[in-house]
Amino acid sequence: MTKSLRLAGVVATALALLAACGTPPPKDGAGSTSSASTATSAADLGGLDKLVEAAKKEGKLNVIALPPDWANYGEIIKAFEAEYGIKVDSAQPDASSQEEINAANQLKGSDRAPDVFDLGLNVALANKNLFAPYRVQTWDDIPAELKEPSGLYYGDYGGFMSIGYDAAKVPAPTTVKDLLKPEYQGKVALNGDPTQAGAAFSGVVMASLGNGGSADDIAPGVEFFKQLKAAGNFLPVDPTPATIESGQTPVVIDWDYTNAAQTAKLAGKADWKVVVPQGAQVGAYYNQAINKDAPHPAAARLWQEFLYSDKGQNLYLKGLSRPVRLDAMVKSGKVDADAHAKLPKTDGKQVFLTQEQADKAKKTLSETWAQAVG
Repeated sequence: MTKSLRLAGVVATALALLAACGTPPPKDGAGSTSSASTATSAADLGGLDKLVEAAKKEGKLNVIALPPDWANYGEIIKAFEAEYGIKVDSAQPDASSQEEINAANQLKGSDRAPDVFDLGLNVALANKNLFAPYRVQTWDDIPAELKEPSGLYYGDYGGFMSIGYDAAKVPAPTTVKDLLKPEYQGKVALNGDPTQAGAAFSGVVMASLGNGGSADDIAPGVEFFKQLKAAGNFLPVDPTPATIESGQTPVVIDWDYTNAAQTAKLAGKADWKVVVPQGAQVGAYYNQAINKDAPHPAAARLWQEFLYSDKGQNLYLKGLSRPVRLDAMVKSGKVDADAHAKLPKTDGKQVFLTQEQADKAKKTLSETWAQAVG
């Protein structure tokens, strides 16, 4: 669930050991590094059937930072394995976007290196040199503003920042400022470190919009969390499904699809509800990219084709996230209508940060977050 920073030192040490112990990726045979590693589309390999054939020959796919209850990745991985008979090795499900990049660098040349990435935009933009360009067959359905033109990275699923809460323990919040009230003392958790985790980053932007700031000025968001801490309401615990179920984190600022997934999971155990706060609708998409040094380059490309197929996109939707091809699938009638109807409601102005705004926000956080919140 978290996709945030945790146990960084332990992870770094473990990755270093894996790098030392891993074996080089095979050349031609299982894990061919010939034509698949340079293919920029399925057509380059002779079509999707040939891509499937090459990927099955490799027999394995390494993914990283994909919690099973995050955007329905658990079911997505199982569906991919069942469809193609390819084993998916899912490493460090709770890693952050930056830790994905760290793993690729530390495990480079090993058969344990990640084949693909699932990244927040800031981290994707800062590491384009690590990616291999590839355009999926449904490329034209992806909005131009959500994809790098050559296919180095492109949006896969998104959503809006939200407040998840246990209705039996706290009153229903409608605005971000409500969280400063005494009823929320020691109860409000943010999903990760905003200087490293995409969800937490957008949580600060949401707080800024809810406190007179804007996409161009997130300082009010940092100030809000400073006030939240001073009031004793900020809970410095990285939320997980376990902390939510145990009651340790009764209020969680996170993506709407992640919070909404807990509603069904906790049915009969907790009255978990989700709200996208008024006047603070911040949306964002995560991005797929292929490791240019992927040990299983054909499987990496087939994974992208699967994720951006109607089946893969509807599996994201089933996880209450908004797949990047949603509008096109609604028009074509290929969308899962029941899953679409269950998306958390949004109303009013929606804000999606431009890259310039994201860069400015990142700079503000790097300069002020540690001192303000620690």
